[in-house]
Amino acid sequence: MDSKLLSALWIITCATQVLAAHTRLETVGRTYPIVEQDITKELQQQATAIDLDALFYSHNGYQPANLHTLPRASSDRMFTVDLTHTLDHDIKDNQGNLLYPQGFTFNPLQYVGLSGGMVVIDGSDAAQVEWFRGSPYFQNHRAILLLSGGYAAEVKQGLKRPAYYLTHDVAARLQLKAAPSVVIEQDNELTVREVRLAAKP
Repeated sequence: MDSKLLSALWIITCATQVLAAHTRLETVGRTYPIVEQDITKELQQQATAIDLDALFYSHNGYQPANLHTLPRASSDRMFTVDLTHTLDHDIKDNQGNLLYPQGFTFNPLQYVGLSGGMVVIDGSDAAQVEWFRGSPYFQNHRAILLLSGGYAAEVKQGLKRPAYYLTHDVAARLQLKAAPSVVIEQDNELTVREVRLAAKP
């Protein structure tokens, strides 16, 4: 390396260290003593006040207010659902520019796919849970499991996979009438198949 360049680097390094050693950060402005409790102690106090049994009971026994219950399918039935939607108002961005005008028609399946499908069961019906466990959808973890009854925490623990609740708006949009139901995307439409299980003993 060039000796002049090496000397320049050495001088810059030494100067930087000297400046750093002699730089002091002074107190600027008026200061006040800290009167708030230490955040760690506060969190510890709040943690000891939590009733874990009540918390677990609340979690395990949770169902949404808009849970949509479905009767057991009385027959095998199949139908299609067209999700095409027409806007009844303009959609604008935060600056007032028009993004989509009233009357714009679109099919959400052209933008977002449902590759794994959806399965709807009543989680409180052991036969429906076992039917799902034995179905090919159980091994397909892209399939979304929706519950029209029962408790998601219990079903998730039993099946070792995520489970969500079927709500009124989803059931209405998919025209669901019975469970178990399987919802599959086909040619920009949804095919819904209701599955009749053997009668309860």
